[in-house]
Amino acid sequence: MKLFLSFSVLFFFATLTKAQPSLNISYISDSTQIKNLADEVMIRSTAYKNLRTLCKEIGPRLSGSSNALRAVYAGKKMLEAAGADTVYLQPCIVPHWVRGAKEEGYILINGTKEKIKLTSLGNSEGTNGKLINADVVEIKKMEDISRVNVKGKVVLINIEMNPTYIKTFRAYGESGVGRRAGPSLAAEYGAVAVMVRSLASNEDDHPHTGATVYNDSFPKIPAVAISTQMANKISSVLQSGKTVKAMIKSNCKMIGTANSFNVIGEIRGAKFPAQIITVGGHLDSWDLAEGAHDDGTGVVQSIEIIRSIKAQGIKPLRTIRAVLFMNEENGGGGSKAYLQNAKQKKEQHIFALESDAGGFTPRGFNLDMSLEKEQKVKEWAPLFYQYGVYDFKEKGSGSDVGPLKEIGTSLAGLQTDSQRYFDLHHAETDVFEAVSKRELDLGAMNMAALIWLVSEYGL
Repeated sequence: MKLFLSFSVLFFFATLTKAQPSLNISYISDSTQIKNLADEVMIRSTAYKNLRTLCKEIGPRLSGSSNALRAVYAGKKMLEAAGADTVYLQPCIVPHWVRGAKEEGYILINGTKEKIKLTSLGNSEGTNGKLINADVVEIKKMEDISRVNVKGKVVLINIEMNPTYIKTFRAYGESGVGRRAGPSLAAEYGAVAVMVRSLASNEDDHPHTGATVYNDSFPKIPAVAISTQMANKISSVLQSGKTVKAMIKSNCKMIGTANSFNVIGEIRGAKFPAQIITVGGHLDSWDLAEGAHDDGTGVVQSIEIIRSIKAQGIKPLRTIRAVLFMNEENGGGGSKAYLQNAKQKKEQHIFALESDAGGFTPRGFNLDMSLEKEQKVKEWAPLFYQYGVYDFKEKGSGSDVGPLKEIGTSLAGLQTDSQRYFDLHHAETDVFEAVSKRELDLGAMNMAALIWLVSEYGL
């Protein structure tokens, strides 16, 4: 038996080095260190506990709200407990949008009035508490707004997410134009309000919010999201030739700006402290639910990277900085402040990794960097295979680290199995109970491995 094991071990290493001719002993050493990090996270992670605190003790964290400020100080406390060498708050200015009293919505079909669920789009203007009552006209492509008569109407922007895209973020990006630009385009042609089909990949009765962007050249008309189920129902009635009236009342408004903070915790590099590696997620969330997957998971994974590296006694050669960004959802105030500070201090940011794709099973890393540096990251890919991560082909990073590209930073984003993400994204269903501890920790340990590799070898 012992002889068999000896031959097995020899065969394993022979196969390993044969498969990795350019890495050899270095590969084995790196694999061992990553295994230690993986075990640390999978056995002793505090990410799930921290997520519970964010979701259950604080709850929704809309920028400018008192809950967002509570989350700032909770995040600071978590980074201190994780063992960061330095923890500090970085001021930023954020838009202060409030939802106000809960929206009311009804549709009228053949004289029958039905109450419907709807939610105001972020940064939108409401009806000022008055009831809008108008016929509904449906468009399924943005260009249709200029082709049909929408004057005086409520426009249903009914753009479905393409179900043939296996990478669901691609479908979200394409269909999202209706939510982002639809209200202003409809206003240009005289619409009085907009109902947007929720950006969701399944059919249910949960409206999903999200930010819209007004064009100041046109009126700022009320804009709400309705569920995929309700959008399908209204569409079916209209296509049958019947008339649908919509009645909408909302009280949301923008009330200027507010002071807030990014939360930053770092481990100072032992050899190249001026070279900064950023890892982060966004601390703010929409106000409909607890912001568990979007983006409580990214926040606690970033904190866990600090904790696991410190717990393992690793002294990274380069500075590792966990950043809990504020205001990703409706303005990007935190990412703007982070970039501005980096430029003012002439900091050298060599790499930034973002987790904002939910706490689902990790599948890979999206990369946004030069071809030479991308190839270097891909040489590390075999180190991740046993942990379920294999996809290094997609381009991209994340909206909070993205601005760092301006100063030459190489960027990446955690890629997860996103099939269920848009069931929950920006909806009342995005709660702590929807997160798997194991999937959350798998994401954190793979992120920790990549951050450690960059800290050890640079890019």
